[in-house]
Amino acid sequence: MEHMTDNPASVIDEGQFTVRRTIHISAPVEKVWSAVTEPEHISKWFGRAEFGGAGVGATGTLTFDGNGAVPVRIEAIDAPRMVSYRWGNDDASGVVPEQLDDHATVFTFTLESVSNGTQLTVVETGFDMTSDPAANMEAHRAGWDGELDKLVALLEGSA
Repeated sequence: MEHMTDNPASVIDEGQFTVRRTIHISAPVEKVWSAVTEPEHISKWFGRAEFGGAGVGATGTLTFDGNGAVPVRIEAIDAPRMVSYRWGNDDASGVVPEQLDDHATVFTFTLESVSNGTQLTVVETGFDMTSDPAANMEAHRAGWDGELDKLVALLEGSA
């Protein structure tokens, strides 16, 4: 069996209300970029992604099994280096993407070309805006561990 890249877990910064994880993926930046920006690729490892358009301001949903659709809006893009998404959290379920600003967190993927692949960092901010910051940070810390491990498996061909 192929050896998968062994990546450190996500970390919570209680003072900054952020969750962060940096991982290494044995795949080129272009391939990782597609995986974190194109709905058909996002759907293979994260939630089922549907977007009406591309680029900053485009809105859509991420649908997770058992959780329903989460509204998402693209906040910033600097291809192929950085993409930032705002998504609904806790009591934001059911809101349309245009109303995302309350109770939303923002997660940003930053990609860096390194030897043998790509270094991907995700930072999710804004948990101080949610109804239960500590519980939400813990849930998302665990979530990024699981989801990004799936991304590595997908891109390293051992999924």
